[in-house]
Amino acid sequence: MAEFQHATKETFNELVKNSDVPVLVDFWATWCAPCRKLGVLLDEIAGEFDEHKIKFVKVNTDENPEIAGEYSVSGLPTVMLFKNGVAQERIVGFVPKSTIIAGIEKVI
Repeated sequence: MAEFQHATKETFNELVKNSDVPVLVDFWATWCAPCRKLGVLLDEIAGEFDEHKIKFVKVNTDENPEIAGEYSVSGLPTVMLFKNGVAQERIVGFVPKSTIIAGIEKVI
């Protein structure tokens, strides 16, 4: 069962770019209602995956604008899936659980 870790500009490389397993990154903000709704769904999804197969990371875009800028995140919520430190998939907006799982299955 995987759990979310919170990344900052200081920990992003360690948690995401240098990860030996694929990483789902949830770009969100506290004021974003769809982000909160998707967050509940992502917590549920994280509980269904082995932490040795995929890592789950959250990035608060208000607190870490440089990370959001580096990946051209302009709409929230945005979910990105990384493999070998490189972004492979981008999902913008609130989407069904099946869409997120399909993206995860492409990278693991």
